[in-house]
This record gives sequence, structure tokens and C-alpha cells, in this order.
Amino acid sequence: MKIRTNVLFEGERNSLLLLQHEIELAENINESKEKYRKFVQAGIAQWIKDFRSGHIKVNTVDDLKKLIELGIDLQKDEI
Repeated sequence: MKIRTNVLFEGERNSLLLLQHEIELAENINESKEKYRKFVQAGIAQWIKDFRSGHIKVNTVDDLKKLIELGIDLQKDEI
């Protein structure tokens, strides 16, 4: 009977490589979402500033709605 040491079998090695790839992919997706969230937050802040200063009229509120919906969509996977 052979005793297995620290040498990984080929299948285990492949599984670990796949898992590592999936972790890196998830981290990259999370980083991108965080960047998009910051962009959306900045867009909302700018929209509010422009609205308060009178540069945006009530008939263009759809832009704010789209920004808010995008921000909500980006947070859905966080729950």
C-alpha cells in the first residue's frame, strides 16, 4: 500500500487551479462593481448639484432615475 504524501494528484491540481481562477474572476468582478458604484454615486451627486443650481429641469428627472436604478442593480448581488 502506497502512502500519499504532499504530492497532489492531477485532478486535484486542476480543481485547485480552477478554484483559484474562479476566485480571481470574482475578485475582479467585485472590483469593477465597486468602481461602477463610485461612478454612479458621483453621477447622482452631480445630478443633484445641477438640479439645485437650476441647470436641470423637472422634465429630465429620467436621468436620475436611471442612475438610481443602476446603483440598485449593482447592489443586488451584495445581499
